[in-house]
Amino acid sequence: MTTHFQSVPSGAQLTLLGGPLLAAATVGTWLAWLSWNTGYRIDPATGAVSGPYAVWQVAGCVLTLAVVAAAGGWWLSPWLVAPVMAVAFTVPWAVQAASNDDSGLWAVGATLVLTGTAAGSGVVSLGTRLLRLRLTGA
Repeated sequence: MTTHFQSVPSGAQLTLLGGPLLAAATVGTWLAWLSWNTGYRIDPATGAVSGPYAVWQVAGCVLTLAVVAAAGGWWLSPWLVAPVMAVAFTVPWAVQAASNDDSGLWAVGATLVLTGTAAGSGVVSLGTRLLRLRLTGA
């Protein structure tokens, strides 16, 4: 009896392993960049309110999400990457936003975060998938 060891996971195996790993990396990105800074700042000179995030936090978060989406697009279907990343990022963002908002506008923000994350991760993962197909000729 011969056993066959498959060194490259099949599409179904990649989806079963990759989906949860992709979700974990996405939630980890939110935790690393945005979860810890929830306060608004008031400039004493002008009275202008800013926050809760600094520009560098959002930029770092977006760049990290782009790397995660590119890695996901290399190994997984963009049809999986976009919804997994969108939901995995929006849920913790919305939970935190809802807990700090009395106006109910967190729902509008969550809709924008969901839409933007889905669009961005979809474009990046699709571009990476097309690049992989071109490079490998498959």
